[in-house]
Amino acid sequence: MKDNQGVNDAKSERHFFGHPWPLATLFGMEVWERFSFYGMQAILLIYLYYETSQGGLDISQSVAIGIVGAYGSGVYLAAILGGWFADRVFGAERTLFYAGVVVMLGHISLAILPGVYGVTAGLILVALGSGGVKSTCSSLVGSLYEPGSPRRDAGFSIFYLGINIGGFVGPLLTGLLQQNVGFHYGFGIAAIGMAIGLFQYARGRKQLPDDQRKPPMPLEAGSVKYHVAGAVIALAILLLAIGLGWVRADNLADVLLGIIAIVSVIYFYLILRSSRVSAEERRRVYAFVPLFLTSAIYWALYSQSYTVITAFFDQRVDRMLFGWTVPVGWLVSIQALCVIVFSGVFAWLWTTLGKRQPSSTAKFVIAMLIIGLTFLGYLPYLGAEGVSMPLIMLVILLIGFTASELCLSPIGLSVSTKLAPTAFQTQMLALFYMSLSLGFAAGGKLGTFYTQDTEVTYFIAMAVIGMATSVLLLICLPFIKRASQGVA
Repeated sequence: MKDNQGVNDAKSERHFFGHPWPLATLFGMEVWERFSFYGMQAILLIYLYYETSQGGLDISQSVAIGIVGAYGSGVYLAAILGGWFADRVFGAERTLFYAGVVVMLGHISLAILPGVYGVTAGLILVALGSGGVKSTCSSLVGSLYEPGSPRRDAGFSIFYLGINIGGFVGPLLTGLLQQNVGFHYGFGIAAIGMAIGLFQYARGRKQLPDDQRKPPMPLEAGSVKYHVAGAVIALAILLLAIGLGWVRADNLADVLLGIIAIVSVIYFYLILRSSRVSAEERRRVYAFVPLFLTSAIYWALYSQSYTVITAFFDQRVDRMLFGWTVPVGWLVSIQALCVIVFSGVFAWLWTTLGKRQPSSTAKFVIAMLIIGLTFLGYLPYLGAEGVSMPLIMLVILLIGFTASELCLSPIGLSVSTKLAPTAFQTQMLALFYMSLSLGFAAGGKLGTFYTQDTEVTYFIAMAVIGMATSVLLLICLPFIKRASQGVA
């Protein structure tokens, strides 16, 4: 039985783990895009702060943490741009393909261009391209299911498995290459991975629903020149700000945090005021607001795994395994492996429980509580010289991160498609990714306060933020249920 009228009868007879066959095409694209993305991300922080004698750029650790946080934020900020192109210019299907090409060019830049020039060009291109991939690929997954389909959450959980397969294998290879032959070889294998993903997607893209090949709200005739002029003006302002020193490496997270907060408010305002949004849809958007804020706080905490916890893994964890030193880049692979192991369990759990499963909002509450408690697990290994955390203990704590992630991230994608107004399907997902952008920028800013002198207070603060947010969202649960008419 098919879930989408755009998929023809012959194709709908084939299934991918009991789901529409086009999910396999999107699953594969996400595997390879995440292979390249997380492979590069796994070695980015140490590339920035390692000394030049170790192949790095010798940037101070606090500035490097801010840059990584800002970069992660930029990826999800670019999701808004990707969503706009999907809804107004190319359609989701073509936008996904073009964005993948941009990602590949970014990894090539990191691999072949030297020093700061390669980092600047590479991170900008990867951020822009990955933003387009994130906003469109998830939207295409949602398009495979009829409204109210009980298989939607399970489908997104399977899709999320693809994210983590790529996130597991990519860092394994980039980490090994970085440790044995150098950083640029690691960035090069990320570019090859993205090229494979594009080839695989090109072979299967015709299976996707036909209505995703055209923009649902195409630009009005004659308006293109105004949008081009706006883009040129925005670029000129950015270059001027950089030239005047208003935007620097050491304040990039602060700048992005302010911009994203303003853009988020404007974006909610435009959706809520749109004449294309009905009164019922508007109530659902209001229900989305506390989930958006919770998601931002969650990712501010979770992003510490790419900054503070990566530095902690490099400097404070006993990485010896049978006489061999585990590469720093494998931290991301350990996380991804945990998700791979448990994502099937969670998909089975939600499917088995059916209508008896916790609501999407309740899953958010559980996620915040778990991640808050997980930060407390680091306390016995903080504030004392010469105390190293055993590798197995770090793995246990990462399982806690995994449980929280599986209660929030795939569910957030799913609930965004449930609450999205018809005219803003892709852009609503982009708005969800804006919460990640806000969270990563905030996480990068928080990470700059982390030192060995402040580490105990720092981890306690992260725990308190997580648990307090869980309680506040629980209080909001009745309002969300009423406004969303039980959807969330």
